[in-house]
Amino acid sequence: MLRIPADIKPHIQLGEQQSAYFEALIDDWHILADLSFSDLILWVPGIDDNEFYAIAQIRPTTGPTALEDDVVGEAICYDPEHLVTQAYLSSQICQTSDAKLQAGIPVDVWAVPLMMAGKCWGIIERHTNQMGMRAPGDLEDHYLSIADILMSMAWHGEFPDQGHGRLTSASPAVGEGMVLLDTAGVVEYATPNAVTAHRKLGLTTDLVGEPLVPLIMELTSRSGNPVDTALSTHFRSPTSDEVEVDTGHSSVFMRILPLTRDRERIGTLVILRDTTELRRRERQLVTKDATIREIHHRVKNNLQTVSALLRLQARRMTSPEAADALREAMARVQAIAVVHEILSYSMTGAMVFDDVADRLLRLAGDLATERGHVNARREGTFGEVPAAVSTSLSLILTELCQNAIKHGMASGSGNLLVRPVRESDGSLSVSVIDDGRGLPQGFHLDDKARTSLGLSIVTTLLEDLHGTFILEPNPDGAGAVATVRIPLRS
Repeated sequence: MLRIPADIKPHIQLGEQQSAYFEALIDDWHILADLSFSDLILWVPGIDDNEFYAIAQIRPTTGPTALEDDVVGEAICYDPEHLVTQAYLSSQICQTSDAKLQAGIPVDVWAVPLMMAGKCWGIIERHTNQMGMRAPGDLEDHYLSIADILMSMAWHGEFPDQGHGRLTSASPAVGEGMVLLDTAGVVEYATPNAVTAHRKLGLTTDLVGEPLVPLIMELTSRSGNPVDTALSTHFRSPTSDEVEVDTGHSSVFMRILPLTRDRERIGTLVILRDTTELRRRERQLVTKDATIREIHHRVKNNLQTVSALLRLQARRMTSPEAADALREAMARVQAIAVVHEILSYSMTGAMVFDDVADRLLRLAGDLATERGHVNARREGTFGEVPAAVSTSLSLILTELCQNAIKHGMASGSGNLLVRPVRESDGSLSVSVIDDGRGLPQGFHLDDKARTSLGLSIVTTLLEDLHGTFILEPNPDGAGAVATVRIPLRS
């Protein structure tokens, strides 16, 4: 996402195409910064063509910075001698004739106009710290050579390419591995890290001089893994692309960038990252998630078995009080089973509690059908509830519904409304409203909680959740209102 400093927004005007282009540029311009050992600044012209504003900046990871301070948000105004102004007006790459001193350090500066359809959309200013330049060698020479190609492509509107797709994962850094291919797809140069990554894939020969796509397909098939038949399509694509090679024991992510000159392809740049450890951890997490889901599923099945046994026992009881007690215990077990059933296919540490609440309301209504008809419904949404809270909340809701049916409605018919509200402070407030006979004269919650198992369970669970509980007459009519408030943020 392109973020423009608020103080310069009134001075520039970017269209949708320009914004998308700059976002694509910022996705990959770390490659240009690292290959050129340079700091890069992205300037855009203002509404006034004599003004330019810095909207992005990046430093190299391959060499020392030439700019100690951040310049994003700064402006160049009415300065015809500035390289940025000269590049904009001439539509040509401009550079200093010799290394000028910046804070006592010799620095070479280039200004590259980003030309699109004959119009300059912006300017990349490139600063190279000459004092910290690495000693020339094969790697450094290839870095600088490719940087010059990319800089020329940026000048002609070919980098990033027009078909640039947003990355599915972060683009690898140049230092993680780089391969240069010729027009036939043969490896011209590979950095030591790139060679190491291919060694992990199973390479035993030299990488330079080998056609990369057939080589990767051979390494993949040798490992017994399925071969990506579209691999050559990725490497021949006229636009930037990405692919991951996996041999089972090792994997490499590749960012593929076509290199062009005058719209003609002159080679391919491959930036790669060894993702072996990352994929191993992902597989471990998938296995762990599957194990956790299976545990929840088995717990749910066991709880349903316990509930069925309680139901059978309740049917054989001759004492009405004992049968009611077993049915209440059965409802509690079923409430916990519902939570584990939802958790068995939840991929996060939270669950949308509405589904749980609706199932509990159906269970409450079913239990009441033996003596009457209860219309139980929900009004509002619980939203996401942490898994650590969901089991306690399901038991609380079950107890409050059972209490309303058994005592408020005297196990007869009536209406039961559950109204959840997410408060502004992050807490969850849940009201259970019935239209029964209401609270008895002289009712005190503390006294009742000591004698009622259901209310005792509610108060105990709410103490653990640091919540509150109020049971009072319904202000809007007959019946009572039980309200619990639970903080969901730690």
